[in-house]
Amino acid sequence: MSPTSTPPVASESSSAQPAPTRAFEKLSPVTGESQGTFTITDEAGVDAAVRRARAAFPAWRDLGLQGRIEVLNRLQPVLLEHCESFARRISEDTGKPLQESIITELLAIWLYHDYNRKHAARVLGRRKVKTPIVFAGKQSYIEYFPRGVVGVISPWNYPLQLAVAPMLAALIGGNTVVLKPSEVTPLTGLLAEELFKRVGLPEGVVEVVHGDGSTGAALTRSDIDMVFFTGSVATGRKVMAAAAERPIPCELELGGKDAFIVCADANLERAARAAVWGGLVNCGQTCISVERIFVVDSVHDRFVQLVREVVESLRQGGPEEFADVGPMIFARQLSTVERHIADAKERGAEILTGGARLERPGHFFPPTLLSGVTPDMAIYREETFGPVLPVIRVTDENEAIRLANEHQYGLNGSVWTRDIQKGLRLASRLECGQASVNDVINTTGHPGLPFGGVKSSGIGRYHGEDGLRAFMHTKGIMVDRGLLSNEPTWFPYGEAKLSSVVSLAKGVIGGSLPRTIGAFIKLLRGSGSDAKRS
Repeated sequence: MSPTSTPPVASESSSAQPAPTRAFEKLSPVTGESQGTFTITDEAGVDAAVRRARAAFPAWRDLGLQGRIEVLNRLQPVLLEHCESFARRISEDTGKPLQESIITELLAIWLYHDYNRKHAARVLGRRKVKTPIVFAGKQSYIEYFPRGVVGVISPWNYPLQLAVAPMLAALIGGNTVVLKPSEVTPLTGLLAEELFKRVGLPEGVVEVVHGDGSTGAALTRSDIDMVFFTGSVATGRKVMAAAAERPIPCELELGGKDAFIVCADANLERAARAAVWGGLVNCGQTCISVERIFVVDSVHDRFVQLVREVVESLRQGGPEEFADVGPMIFARQLSTVERHIADAKERGAEILTGGARLERPGHFFPPTLLSGVTPDMAIYREETFGPVLPVIRVTDENEAIRLANEHQYGLNGSVWTRDIQKGLRLASRLECGQASVNDVINTTGHPGLPFGGVKSSGIGRYHGEDGLRAFMHTKGIMVDRGLLSNEPTWFPYGEAKLSSVVSLAKGVIGGSLPRTIGAFIKLLRGSGSDAKRS
């Protein structure tokens, strides 16, 4: 997709001609100025891209794992040469600080691929599994093969990482991919397309269809073999419904309302700085942002004061201002933040700092700290996805765990305590896909750890071994040397065979190895005579 002028509206006299190409305008989150007008891929364009990806699939699959790794390894020199220029383009599109564009977008991509290329042979290779004694003489294996054409629909908050990471896992396994990047960040969508062109993938292995929600909907209806979606719960439900029509598998990475539990014995200075970074990195627009801070009563006031001091020390501005916190990326998300804060204030929460949109161009909302937040507030129940830190006072850690788990979301969480064993116990009680002790967000950066949520936070896992296998079919194989002309349990049946089968079943169920072996040998000896009877 490239910037283009909005096409003229067709006149009545040209009604027989094809409908004009639809387009949308992108505004800078920093300045509010236009960054171009972008065309929208229609359903026919989506279907054509899927056909090209399907045509490219057999050759890419048959290239073999090592061949595919060699091609994808070209990512390294591309990232080395263009790291800073790519980061500037991402920050131009999103407004996020350059440091975040480098670490959370570009470095993350390489970490995921580096893990994949080192472990894919072990994770995706054929592996032998133990065969039960009732199948003595046979060997059993599990192997994996690619699903085919994978549709990836990616979000706007980390527009390069959350597009490319699942694509790399799908590609290394032998799939081809059709990507639909977010229309909120079309400049990075173009960058994702350019990235794979620079890597030099064969034609059709990666197709990119740019556009709005209609383009994504068309992709879910197209002839793909799997859909991987990252985004809101509401849209995730629509994606799942569309996948069910085929049916094809879908993986959904959805919202979160992550719990941050501060115990009485926590290192409060570390916890306060972690809460601020975990809640405000990427201006709070992270699915695993800190969105509910539970603080034990005995340390509540001291902790809140420390957090306030850190928040008020932050600088906010655009990428070229070397600020700590940038603008919000999506203008419509500002209304959600304002609604949540207004509702919380009306219901008794106290705004300790921030709370109102900045009077400057762009989508700037200041880091905001709220105390006195309760479960009846929208900011507690719904995903805010903005630079807001809501603090909830609790009597003890057990109340914090109970409240953390009594929620529709279950993506991530963290526990803060000097007692590591207690921290592990509490982390294990959290109903979420990932958890940390005395750390925040970094679980998703670890390429060997599975990432995904429970409850309304999604279905499936990617990253790590689970992520590599997510894009593969699983096949079970059993091998017999073929020396016998007839198996003991095959036709014909008979009274003698039945007696041996009963003995075999009782031996296995009762855990008696001698009886099992004896019955199996008897079956084996009798199978020849039974076969002759037939």
